[in-house]
Amino acid sequence: MSELARWGVFVLDGADGLHVEVLSTRSRLRSTSRHARVHWSRRVPDGWSSVDIVDALVAAVQCQSVRGAIATLDSALHLRLIGDSELNEVFAALPRRLRILRRHLDRRAESGAESLMRLMLLRLGCRVEVQRQITGVGRVDFLVDGWLIIECDSEAHHAGWAQQKKDRRRDQDAARRGYVTYRAIAEDIFWHPERPLEAVRGLLLAWPRR
Repeated sequence: MSELARWGVFVLDGADGLHVEVLSTRSRLRSTSRHARVHWSRRVPDGWSSVDIVDALVAAVQCQSVRGAIATLDSALHLRLIGDSELNEVFAALPRRLRILRRHLDRRAESGAESLMRLMLLRLGCRVEVQRQITGVGRVDFLVDGWLIIECDSEAHHAGWAQQKKDRRRDQDAARRGYVTYRAIAEDIFWHPERPLEAVRGLLLAWPRR
């Protein structure tokens, strides 16, 4: 997981534990601490200095929840660390039951929060437009059912009063054009997904679809 973090790839689950990459040809280290997880790799390039991106992604997918795995793969694709050929390698190395995840990937996601929110919206049966450009407003994370703007706000990119004023003025511009804006907090998306899920569900029930 630390290797993916070094590349800037988003990882949701299991980032705190110790994950050790070991060549599958090594017979030793079969018994390890219960606090560490060993991943048996096909290859480790450059001696033991780093882990191959494909092997790192295979390990990350298997160590995370489904939503975390999709967000990690989205991140690697968005950062252009892998292309279609590497993605083929990842899924060839994964158990067959996990190959269905590929149909849910979207390289347009600019953050882990956006990946996770997209999955929530699709779960609700919404019509979701990703990274939609709206005249007079700018590009928004999501446009749902043609009227609901959803932005995924994190402390890193939305801290400070200057940025908050900019966000609120954008929301005002959107409201003037008839859009409703909901700003979901990244922390809730990660660790309390029921909160943004219920918020969006409430908006969809309160406002007739246009």
